[in-house]
Amino acid sequence: MKELLHRLKGDKVIWSFVALLALFSFMPVFSASSNLAYMNHGSGNTVAYLVKHLFHILIGFIMIYVIHRIPYHYWRGISMFALPVVWLLLAYTLFKGTVIDGANASRWIQVPFIGITFQTSALASIVLMIFVARYLSKKRETPIAFKSSLWELWTPVFVTLILILPANFSTAAIIFAMVVTLVFIGRYPLKYISVIIAAGIVGLTMFVLVAKAFPDAFPNRVDTWISRIDNFATDKPDEDDYQIEKAKIAIASGGIYGLGPGKSVQKNFLPQSSSDFIYAIIVEEWGLLGGIGVMLLYLLLFFRFIVAAHKANSLFGKLAVVGLGFPIIFQALINMSVAVEFLPVTGQTLPLISSGGSSIWMTCIAIGIIIGVTKKDEEIAEENADKERRADALQRLVDQQIAREEAAELALAEGYGIEDLSDNPLKPVLEK
Repeated sequence: MKELLHRLKGDKVIWSFVALLALFSFMPVFSASSNLAYMNHGSGNTVAYLVKHLFHILIGFIMIYVIHRIPYHYWRGISMFALPVVWLLLAYTLFKGTVIDGANASRWIQVPFIGITFQTSALASIVLMIFVARYLSKKRETPIAFKSSLWELWTPVFVTLILILPANFSTAAIIFAMVVTLVFIGRYPLKYISVIIAAGIVGLTMFVLVAKAFPDAFPNRVDTWISRIDNFATDKPDEDDYQIEKAKIAIASGGIYGLGPGKSVQKNFLPQSSSDFIYAIIVEEWGLLGGIGVMLLYLLLFFRFIVAAHKANSLFGKLAVVGLGFPIIFQALINMSVAVEFLPVTGQTLPLISSGGSSIWMTCIAIGIIIGVTKKDEEIAEENADKERRADALQRLVDQQIAREEAAELALAEGYGIEDLSDNPLKPVLEK
């Protein structure tokens, strides 16, 4: 175990928070999967779902370990080649994707021969954030021209968003918001950001109008958004979405201390209780204290991301930490906000806690790259410390050699006088 921990490089605090969230996830996932067990097997045995979640977590941590060993600057070049591949995957998902758990849009693709499905928009978010960080770090030394940035930066961004938007509006909106945040931190001119935001609003409006005019092109999607927003905005009785209604009951039942681990009642009625609405189950079983505790873990992880970004020794490293770390925390806050009806239903999972392979794995890939950035700083610090140790050792050797030479000279001067020729090795010369 000590050898394994010694091989873990990078920010140990980030490692600790990620491990805590993953360990805690087993309890709510084990409890909240009972409704799936009844529906799929009829027995209510959730052990299979717990083992499946364990498999996802183990694969996720293997991903973190492997990725954090890769020098983070390699991802600069990888993002350029990976982005066109991501576009192909998104296009395939849009037209030939798989529907999971009753979703009314195809957001997943199935890996051939393995049978594992993953959500391509999550992979697209990671690649796009690294691509944007690369662009901003490359343009640091030269003024940014708006016309050139439209082609080099914003065209790839909007192509990615257009391929995600029809099937997953919430993910597209989050990615756009995070890209805007990243370019703002990267000192992209504010006047240009205003133009891009305005263009995004106009583009979204046009998409909604086209979707309403041709409903067969994007069946159910725009109507789903509108109904969710209407249900969220109205105060009329019995107008809440069924999921939100059950989530509110679960949260109200939890009180301050909760019903106890595994004692949730609403897990049997709440759809997506182990994924999208797992936070409601956490509050029901662990109470207000448990809900606040989970939120604090994410906020502490967010603070550690800020520290890691501040300590990164390159602009690309700083922007990579922001672009990959902030969306994890933002997604967690959105998931919690939906559960307490602070936001309309979005379908976003709770990172590292909700069940689901692709969401866990994509989060772990992002965390692996972030730890890789901190590992670089750790390696530099260790290298500098090693250089100082070697310099100190060399200086001690030099000092010891000088001391020995001075002692020898002093002994020679004291032991042999110029007049004393008895044992002087220069006696033959002096006698002449």
